[in-house]
Amino acid sequence: MPTVLSVSQNYYVAGGSDQMFFLTNNLLSERGNTVIPFTAASHKNASTPWADYFPQAADFQRANVRDLGVYVYSPAAARALRRLIATQRPDIAHLHIYYGKLTTSILRPLKQAGIPIVQTLHEYKTICPVYTLVSNDTICEACEGKYFWRALPRKCNRRSLARTSLSVVESYVSEWNGAKTQINRFIAVSDFVRKKVIQYGVPAHKVTTIRNVIDASAIRPYNKLGEYFLYFGRLERVKGLLTLLNAVAPLAHTPTYIVGEGALKPELQRQIEERGLSHVKLLGFKTGAELQELIQHSLCTILPSEWYEPWGLTILEGFAHARPAIGSRIGGIPEVITDGADGFLFEAGNAEELRERLIWLADHPAQALEMGRTGRAKIERDFTPDIYYEQLMEVYRQALQSA
Repeated sequence: MPTVLSVSQNYYVAGGSDQMFFLTNNLLSERGNTVIPFTAASHKNASTPWADYFPQAADFQRANVRDLGVYVYSPAAARALRRLIATQRPDIAHLHIYYGKLTTSILRPLKQAGIPIVQTLHEYKTICPVYTLVSNDTICEACEGKYFWRALPRKCNRRSLARTSLSVVESYVSEWNGAKTQINRFIAVSDFVRKKVIQYGVPAHKVTTIRNVIDASAIRPYNKLGEYFLYFGRLERVKGLLTLLNAVAPLAHTPTYIVGEGALKPELQRQIEERGLSHVKLLGFKTGAELQELIQHSLCTILPSEWYEPWGLTILEGFAHARPAIGSRIGGIPEVITDGADGFLFEAGNAEELRERLIWLADHPAQALEMGRTGRAKIERDFTPDIYYEQLMEVYRQALQSA
């Protein structure tokens, strides 16, 4: 069994990539692999005996010139990793989202030690300076995976030339440090992501699709249909939440719960108040048992994204509770939802079509419940930890052979 250096920016759960980081670590450990985590230091981190090796990341709450430099290239991360490698010799490194806090400074120590590198592509960082293929709330592929300077006139990072300049510099430095060339194997979380990164320069033979999964073994599916529509995730414009608001505005008979935090929250709150949408509730960030209960008692979960959503882990979480899903027909979402079987797909940004799907589920409770059961059966068949582990081991084997 290989000893795996598992690398991520966080040692706490802030999003879907963090969930997969911890799920992967647990799977590896349960099956006899030694797992050594390496992340940035943070007061939010879970307890771990490896914390002494975790370097400090850039502090953007009180950013100075040093923090800007550390965001691009972190000598502290490189030193910490060298120290770790000197005491613990991992067989392979598995990177999740590591840039920004650890940076590509960690690639050279791994290569110098002869450690093969696998990276999971949770988004589009290898081909887009702002990770999302979105510019000013619109899908954008202008950089074509390498002409990162094209982001400057578009001010792709929050419409700020300064922020965009930093993102562009970081992308070029990452490219020079081998963000594509030094990785032995990439794991795309959907076929859509795989095709997109290959389209813009990542060698096809290096990229394998392994879809994110969920461990539903401890979740008992709920056999009654809930009473509200549910979105949970980041509150960002590209998540299609304004479209969702427009879709549910006339549906006062069915509450809509929006769970999460993010930059769009003030705008959502303003519109809810000004439009008198008292049936739409912003519930803030939820996790653990509280979130699970909200999913369990929902009528359906909704993922109305208007960017190339790489995957749909929240949909799988809904399926685990036998909740049907409605998602936009974009990115990796159609690889999760089978239209008409376990939920519905709709054209991204089309509030009327989304509304029609929501009304249909509310008006057909027996069929909606059956759709949820179909979703639960799907994850038990196609998206299990065992399947994920077997596919992961094959990619590790390929990386070890190619090193």
